[in-house]
Amino acid sequence: MLTRNNSDQPFPTLNEISGAADFRYCFSVDGNKYFLADIAPEIIPAGFSFRNIRELRRSSDFSRLNTMIMFTAYHLHCWYSNSRFCGKCGSKNVPYTKERALICSHCGKITYPRLNPAVIVGVVSGDRLLITRYAENRGVRSAALVAGYTEIGETLEETVQREVMEEVGLKVKNIRYYASQPWGFSQGILAGFFCETDGCDTVKLDETELSSAVWTERENITGQPDDYSLTHNMMMYFKKYGLKT
Repeated sequence: MLTRNNSDQPFPTLNEISGAADFRYCFSVDGNKYFLADIAPEIIPAGFSFRNIRELRRSSDFSRLNTMIMFTAYHLHCWYSNSRFCGKCGSKNVPYTKERALICSHCGKITYPRLNPAVIVGVVSGDRLLITRYAENRGVRSAALVAGYTEIGETLEETVQREVMEEVGLKVKNIRYYASQPWGFSQGILAGFFCETDGCDTVKLDETELSSAVWTERENITGQPDDYSLTHNMMMYFKKYGLKT
């Protein structure tokens, strides 16, 4: 992501990158329009540099709003990049003028932005929440909750049951919806649920997915380094309120 160095207005304006190619309108936020653009390294303007989006999320000079703008733009970038050709006949896709979509230049098949549905699960036993950490090869070090993508033919509630069983070997009950969040980093939509253990609460860890899963008392929950994610919000909600019935 090309960003301005050390500024609370990190994204370049169209005038600042006038030499870029293929400007594509993304969306508007608070009256400001945002675009995708391809830019060659040799025309990067002074005071700007390319930075990793994980790095930007953790940066103290990058606001929550700018993070969500960046993630959503990244989501669209991935979709456009992966949808250049029709999945039915292989011909080139072109922008569809009636709505946000691409249309095949040959057969007319319309392709819409893809969303990958996933669940975030707060597994509860009494006054404790199951806090996990991803396996080392995932490259994520912060505290987390059980999570996973919905598979074809599943309801979201069935995804909750399956992911909890696969990752930590627990049966759960009283599954209740909490909130959702778009998460462009994974081109997804996250649905948060709380649930309770159904019987034994002994964890059987899937070490290919997680490095740890620890029952944590409410007062000992610390959350994640920033407050951007649904995962952090769910942790802090449980810390403050517990699992209200």
